[in-house]
Amino acid sequence: MITNHSYLDNPTFRGMRQSLMGTFDEIHILDLHGNALKRETCPDGSPDKNVFDIRQGVAIAFLVKHGNSDTDEQDKQDGRTATVHHAERYGTRQSKYAWLDDHDRGSTHWRQLNPISPFYLFVPRDEALEAEYRKFTSIPDVFPVNSVGIVTARDRLTIQWSEEDVWSTVVPFSGMDPELARDGWQLGKDAQDWKVTMAQKDLRETGPTRDRIAPILYRPFDLRHTYYTGRSQGFICRPRPEVMRHMLAGENLALHVCRQIVSEEWQHCFVTNGITDDCYVSNKTRERGYTHPLYVYSTADLFADHGVSDPQPNLNPNLVAALTGAHGKAPAPEAIFHYIYAVLYAPTYRRKYAEFLRTDFPRIPFTTNGELFTELANLGGRLTELHLLKSPELDPPTCRFEGQGDAKVAKTKAQGFRYDADQERLYVNRTQYFGPVPREIYQYRIGGYQVCQKWLKDRRQRRLKLDDIRTYCRTVTAVAHTLTIQQQVDALYPEADSTPL
Repeated sequence: MITNHSYLDNPTFRGMRQSLMGTFDEIHILDLHGNALKRETCPDGSPDKNVFDIRQGVAIAFLVKHGNSDTDEQDKQDGRTATVHHAERYGTRQSKYAWLDDHDRGSTHWRQLNPISPFYLFVPRDEALEAEYRKFTSIPDVFPVNSVGIVTARDRLTIQWSEEDVWSTVVPFSGMDPELARDGWQLGKDAQDWKVTMAQKDLRETGPTRDRIAPILYRPFDLRHTYYTGRSQGFICRPRPEVMRHMLAGENLALHVCRQIVSEEWQHCFVTNGITDDCYVSNKTRERGYTHPLYVYSTADLFADHGVSDPQPNLNPNLVAALTGAHGKAPAPEAIFHYIYAVLYAPTYRRKYAEFLRTDFPRIPFTTNGELFTELANLGGRLTELHLLKSPELDPPTCRFEGQGDAKVAKTKAQGFRYDADQERLYVNRTQYFGPVPREIYQYRIGGYQVCQKWLKDRRQRRLKLDDIRTYCRTVTAVAHTLTIQQQVDALYPEADSTPL
């Protein structure tokens, strides 16, 4: 079978892989790679090309069944499964064609795999390293209350630049003829879980009222606004009230990470202090983000008059007890959060466990060294404040907005939107620019986004206000300080990795 190769290591297909192992006696997988979506390259860094004119990588699977029904039945009873073998080819299309022409299953050098629970992966893994990594604590085990971010189903309607933009949207939309509303906001056909009439009904039953307008962390460093009722299949398709109400009830922090990624590099982590879109750090297929709040509030109705209770830490008590025993004192909830955040931003951690970070939630090595824990937590606290644009380190900013004009962001490079690496300037139009923006800052990525470029691209054909300019300058500054702090974290991280609980 010649297929898309994503089923080889995608966690979604773990049951399929297990079923194949229980159905066949031998499985041989030839991975031809060439995945443009992952930006795959050859081991030496040269380009890796697909054997077809498609973006998804390709694999050939030989699925062998010997046909002895009595033996098959006995194998099932004994729990025996197929032997799995793997081979792979990188390179140009022509080199792959030539290799395929010269080889068959018998002449191919195969590596035997040992796919095990929970993922039964059909790709080679460093089993010793994986065993070490699996001893660490998974993010959902740290923060028991968590969920995927909200899904609006119609960003064009539900996500707005300001509170006033939200209000001037929901009021007319709620009372408009459904088909006129559909055309007016270019909403397209209804989906199974989101319909124009259901969205209008939700607005009418809750007001509309300005009390339901809420800030939302839409993309990294990009604060927008929405109308939030907490009702599923309403104005927002999937509002995730089981988690997001804790982000609206009072001051809070949350860690937003992806469960799995298709990108080659793992950079899929960012802090939030509000309700968060599921594409906060990536909008690629199968890279949905999950929000893990630090505190939870006890309340039946977020919008009820009786208010909410004091927040309680959303932390695994067994972890807190283990840290208390190892360090001689109980760490503050914020310290645990900041420690985790520092570890996730350690370049060494990201490189060492890259293959595991692509397939499941991150796992954290909590050090038994109390002083080291505090040092890393302090650095994680600085990163947290920088990424929420609240840090005193952001003033004065490291870049300025220069030039004369109307501050309107051009749509295309021909109209003036471009990056000048030599002068370290990011032009928003022909005459105005932000600078200096060094190349490493301009190229810095969080999840699927090149953040300094993405923020401005989302504002093409809009005039930047003073608040916009200030926010962007502070964003550039935050990235600059992040790069410095990541190196400081990296100097400390190896000891944390070698002294886990």
